[in-house]
Amino acid sequence: MEHLIQAFGLVFEPYVLMVIGASALYGLFVGAIPGLTATMATALLVPVTFFMPPVPAVAAIVTSTAMAIFSGDIPGALLRIPGTPASAAYCDEAYAMTKKGQAEVVLGAGLVFSVIGGIFGTIVLVTAAPTLADVALKFSSFEYFWLVLLGLTCAIFIASNDVLKAFVSLLIGLLIAAVGMENPAAFPRFSFDQPNLMGGITLIPMMVGLFAVSEVLRYATSIERPLHLAQERFGSIFKGQWALVRQYPVQTLRGSALGTLIGALPGAGADIAAWMSYAMSKKFSKQPEKFGTGHVEGVIESGAANNSALSGAWIPALVFGIPGDSITAIAIGVLYLKNMNPGPMIFINNPQNIYAVFIVFFLANLLMLPLGVLAIKSYKQVLKVPRAVLMPVILLFCTVGAFAINNTAFDIGVMLAFGVLAFVMEENGFPVAPVILGAVLGRMLEENFVTSLIKADGHFIAFLNRPIAGALALVTVAVWVSPLMIWWWRRRARRASARRLG
Repeated sequence: MEHLIQAFGLVFEPYVLMVIGASALYGLFVGAIPGLTATMATALLVPVTFFMPPVPAVAAIVTSTAMAIFSGDIPGALLRIPGTPASAAYCDEAYAMTKKGQAEVVLGAGLVFSVIGGIFGTIVLVTAAPTLADVALKFSSFEYFWLVLLGLTCAIFIASNDVLKAFVSLLIGLLIAAVGMENPAAFPRFSFDQPNLMGGITLIPMMVGLFAVSEVLRYATSIERPLHLAQERFGSIFKGQWALVRQYPVQTLRGSALGTLIGALPGAGADIAAWMSYAMSKKFSKQPEKFGTGHVEGVIESGAANNSALSGAWIPALVFGIPGDSITAIAIGVLYLKNMNPGPMIFINNPQNIYAVFIVFFLANLLMLPLGVLAIKSYKQVLKVPRAVLMPVILLFCTVGAFAINNTAFDIGVMLAFGVLAFVMEENGFPVAPVILGAVLGRMLEENFVTSLIKADGHFIAFLNRPIAGALALVTVAVWVSPLMIWWWRRRARRASARRLG
């Protein structure tokens, strides 16, 4: 109770509340601009957090991402251009409703059910994370090795339609993690006698380059088309929303639960949660024929899923130091910078700070209601900001932020190099998220593998002797083998079908 009272004191300070309010407006703005993602919003915030204490620094990230995920729905409904990838799943559905004159209904549903999903995910985070932390205290290097390996595996199979390209992206991330002397042997690898590479590649400039600079390059190489709103005037946003809550309680709960679960899987994130939730909504709907024609049911379930996924992604990030998505990968970097090292001990060493983060999650989702209405009403003004002005300003912030980390121009070069790499990768269909996960988890994987081998005196059977380690190994191998089993089963079914027809 004492730590909880301290946490309320940390959050409800004028400075922290001001940071939360400013971050909320910033997140709403970035998410509502087509092409600027919630991950990019987070990456651009990192340099600003250097000058903040731990609680407002994390609060800025939590608030801005929650707002950005919601506000991505606005251009999706009004322009048929999703503001963030998480809004793409139900963009066509929302736009179809707008063309039918139901913009208020679909935007209100996006807002209300995003808040419900976000609060559901936060409740799961608050209840599950401390319990998991107690379990994680029993983990040794053997369990962590299999857990990291499972996380990397999930990132490949869940976060991409093309498994081979996702695997290549992951290998690039693991190669980045191998650079420098931060390995069990303290041997300089891939440093090319560059003193700046001895400590490895700094994560923050790399992430800013991958998510922000690549977007600037994409804008510079594309032809921008004029944007026209499908509907310019809105009535009451909340009218009829309570009726929708009563009409679709199962869909709301199912979307929130699925979103939290998918968010907790490394490499998945809000966009995967939204797509899976929309597909599930259509499959179990009593009116599946209405999907695609402007039916609010899919928007409700997906909208709840993408915001609950944000909270779910923080569960493995806080408990194990394993990012649930690219946003929490960046957040983990900020936690390390603020001496709030993620892992089970964070609940013992910094309990008041963790409780403060939980309070911020609730506050950010509740703040979304009034500010979301404001964003919807003022969206015409947001569109008036010329992209030709916005993109150079973003590049300027990226450059200053990359330089500020170590006060070296080398990090600016790192940022630009990874910006070009991400642009080339995405233009050729290679996902960027596995690169981040490989870079963040690569060192953890190697350290736990070498430590475990030393403990086991080189005997690999020790990796399976402990019950939790053996169970994680079994799950990991099952994920590896499942695509082959599915392929074999389908091939067998096709042959059997061909024999029957023949």
